[in-house]
Amino acid sequence: MKNSLLYFLCTLGLTTAFSWGQTVLSREDALALALEHNYGILMSRNTLEVADNNRSLANAGFLPNLAVSSGATYNNADTDISFPGQFLEDGTPRPDVSINEAISRGYNARLTLNYTLFDGGVRWFNYQRLRTQYQITELQLRETIEQTVLQLFTVYFQVAFLEETLVNSQEALSISKDRAERAEAQFGYGQTNKLAVLNAQVDVTNDSIALLGVQRQLSTAQRDLNTLLGRSVDQSFTVDKEVTWASSELLSLSMEEALQNNVDVLQAKALLTQNKYDVKIAQGGYLPTVGLNGSYGWNENQNPRSAFFPGTINDSYSLGLGATLTWNLFDGGRTIIRANNARIALENQTLAEKQTLLQMERDLRNARQNYENALEIYELQSLQVTTAQNNFERTKALYAQGSITSVEFRQAQLNWTNALIQRSRAKYDAKLAEMTWLRLSGSLLRTAP
Repeated sequence: MKNSLLYFLCTLGLTTAFSWGQTVLSREDALALALEHNYGILMSRNTLEVADNNRSLANAGFLPNLAVSSGATYNNADTDISFPGQFLEDGTPRPDVSINEAISRGYNARLTLNYTLFDGGVRWFNYQRLRTQYQITELQLRETIEQTVLQLFTVYFQVAFLEETLVNSQEALSISKDRAERAEAQFGYGQTNKLAVLNAQVDVTNDSIALLGVQRQLSTAQRDLNTLLGRSVDQSFTVDKEVTWASSELLSLSMEEALQNNVDVLQAKALLTQNKYDVKIAQGGYLPTVGLNGSYGWNENQNPRSAFFPGTINDSYSLGLGATLTWNLFDGGRTIIRANNARIALENQTLAEKQTLLQMERDLRNARQNYENALEIYELQSLQVTTAQNNFERTKALYAQGSITSVEFRQAQLNWTNALIQRSRAKYDAKLAEMTWLRLSGSLLRTAP
């Protein structure tokens, strides 16, 4: 008995140390922390920023290309010129001429402008495709947030459930301890046998082990929650165990309204729109391309003197304007293949949209039924707690009078403890079933957690 009592005191000390000084992490604070620090959400936001940068006229090719080029040349030459067989007027041979360090320089600069006036509509449809891609990325961010929120509160309510289970396990251990002390005292007075004492000690040990198991599970769940919140995994806290239910308006949405707001359905529709633009882009290869170009240039050449001419400096300025028409009449059939493949991809996405609608209707109906069943189970478990508590109180009184055995007392105690735990589980299961329905109906981010 002394060993069991020591074990209980150690366990109680661990429990007290576990909960002492912990701050309460409300559902609102948990949601705010996840939205700000969750790594999955942060990466999805960066992806959305990239999509926002891409949906521009410049990225679609609507703006002209303007380029500047310039250059310079330098040449230094030494020249020796001979005049064999040539004589001056006085009859003497014409002397050789040497020109040393004959330096020539050249400079040039050019400004070139090119603009595509018409390209078969490819730029316009590509621009619309980039805008649609931004909408898809935005929906993907929303999907990431919804999934993270649901995952967050799955772990959050697991922590809440384990905290309630911890309290119930502590109460069960306290009852077993009182019973063990009573059995030992009765054995000392000869009012019971040693078997009753041993049974009580075994129950104390079992309840102590169960309590330690709940503590371990709770620590693990808290670390999981800290990871989702993007903060230190060893940060201690306790959670709010009060459950609030969503408004009846959100829960009474029609199937059509729910499907219109479902993020998977919206993504499927956006992808279908994107595939339509892909077909238009591929078909643009059948049409000609018209372009405009212009240039303005300057050249300067500095030439050294020669044996017959003095040095010169030549400056020239040029202005050019032009238009080009390019029509790829046959490219080996590549344009035809691209257009056919784009049409096939559009057909597949049309089928995928229908499949998504059917699957989401199934998931919504299942989620609605699961939620209604979970609420009914929670109500039944609440009634079960009242029945089990009344039964335990009556059994406890009969046990004190010696009218029933310790085995019957233990069974009533376990029934009450299990009823409390099952009610706690049913409460959070019902809340998660509600949040699953809200996520599928597109209403999760519009409701308080």
